Amino acid sequence: DITERKLAERNLEQTQRFLNTIIENTPAPIVVKDPATQQFVLVNRAYEQLMGRSREDLIGKTVRDLFPTQQATFIIEQDEYAIQSGSQIFKHEFSLETPGNGNRTVATTRLVVRDNDHNPEHLIAVIEDVTDRKRSEAQIAHMAHHDALTDLPNRVLLQERLKEALLRVPRGESLAVFYLDLDRFKTINDTLGHSIGDELLKAVADRLRGCARETDTVARLGGDEFAIIQTAIEQPSDAATFARRIRDAITEPYQLEGHLIIADVSIGISIAPGDATELEQLLKNADMALYGAKADGRGNFRFFEREMDERLKARRILELELRNALAIGEFELYYQPILSLEREEVTGCEALLRWRHPDRGLIPPAEFIPIAEESGLIIPLGDWVLKTACAEAATWPDGISVAVNVSPVQIKEQTLGLAVISALAASGLPARRLEIEITEAVLLQDNQATLSTLHQLHALGVRIAMDDFGTGYSSLKYLRSFPFDKIKIDRLFINDLSSKDDVVAIVGAIVSLARSLKMTTTAEGIETQVQLDRVRALGCTEMQGYLFSHPVSAQEISRFFSQHARGVHGAVSAA
Repeated sequence: DITERKLAERNLEQTQRFLNTIIENTPAPIVVKDPATQQFVLVNRAYEQLMGRSREDLIGKTVRDLFPTQQATFIIEQDEYAIQSGSQIFKHEFSLETPGNGNRTVATTRLVVRDNDHNPEHLIAVIEDVTDRKRSEAQIAHMAHHDALTDLPNRVLLQERLKEALLRVPRGESLAVFYLDLDRFKTINDTLGHSIGDELLKAVADRLRGCARETDTVARLGGDEFAIIQTAIEQPSDAATFARRIRDAITEPYQLEGHLIIADVSIGISIAPGDATELEQLLKNADMALYGAKADGRGNFRFFEREMDERLKARRILELELRNALAIGEFELYYQPILSLEREEVTGCEALLRWRHPDRGLIPPAEFIPIAEESGLIIPLGDWVLKTACAEAATWPDGISVAVNVSPVQIKEQTLGLAVISALAASGLPARRLEIEITEAVLLQDNQATLSTLHQLHALGVRIAMDDFGTGYSSLKYLRSFPFDKIKIDRLFINDLSSKDDVVAIVGAIVSLARSLKMTTTAEGIETQVQLDRVRALGCTEMQGYLFSHPVSAQEISRFFSQHARGVHGAVSAA
């Protein structure tokens, strides 16, 4: 009776078909080899797809028939190791040159099936194609260490490369770190658009790559800031030569989307080991040197000097004192009268901020305003100036206005409108008696938003004046884009009125232009009677300067009004 034997055979066949079906449809490539001959005895559909070959071309073959010699030898060594080992499962990851699908990265799991005597019967390899995953991981790693716009190394990779380079310094190697900042890049962005700005940054990145050697590192830190590690320098003059080569490359004209663009760069340089041997200090020194290059007028390079660190510390102390001064009320306003040349009477005063430092006395704004702007303190400080100026002007005679200078930062932060409304409401000063003075720098930063803010203030009745007119390249353009009430002619022109005929012609042209646009003209910086006579003859509407009056405190300006309500001659003699 063979019933049970036949039943067992059918069950075995069913199990075999079941296992074959599973293996055949498993998404992972599977290959079974004969341990003795290394020949393929079974492959599934996924393995056919991986290899780009049919199973008829694979069964009976060995890896030497399918792969390059070096790869085949590596696979055989791994197979032999798995067979000879007492363990059963082995994992490897390697590059595989497949006959039909090119180079792939695979992760393999080997399983040795043994008989009852522990002899190897089958060698099974389960394969995972990890090519796409590895490519994605590599791309993610690249993105984590490179700038998305220029594909240059970013700050993270720069620091890693610098850390590696500094390890060679104790062995006698020197290196230089360069910090670079494109000069007036923001102007290009604001006038031509961010897309042109991005194209310029990419073009600059390409030129920097062209300047550097393979052993150097060029990185983008963000915005228009770049950094370079120059390795294996013999002396500081090598860094100076490299800096000149960078400037020569950057200053070559750019043709971008139909625009001819001229750019320049400021560069700060620190040397290891001379300036520092620690990463953070070396980067900090390069940044301080860059700050020094900008302070020298931009478009140049500076090496780090020990004095720079002292100046930076002094600047930080001044910033802390500035914050404290705002909190405890060390600021005060001085006022310089503005005289109508036609009516020979005071029509207004310009509010000038002063800081009465407990140790240093009165500090002029040129020393602390840049720090206030960089630190953001200009916003609360500007609000205080507006409120104080409006409150004090409200006590003056009704026909006299007050002019307040506005920082570009105040308009950029879009707080100026609310600050003006609040100051006028708190003081009761009519809007017509407040004058806001702006420079061309205000209009350059964000033309549409700035013009919108100025139009809102103008609609309230606040007068708007363009200060330092004639010193910027776009002054005339802005006269067309906004209806200014007043043009203030820069003192640089006034200083040359008595000695240069071309300056006389320029001032005359400005006055004629303003008259045609129904704008007032104020000549700033009048210090001599000759200058006064010249601007009067040219048709200027108003004058302001030491000849008439120095800036005076709030108490003194009130006395000035009560003593000299009318008359230029009395006012001049009183000054």
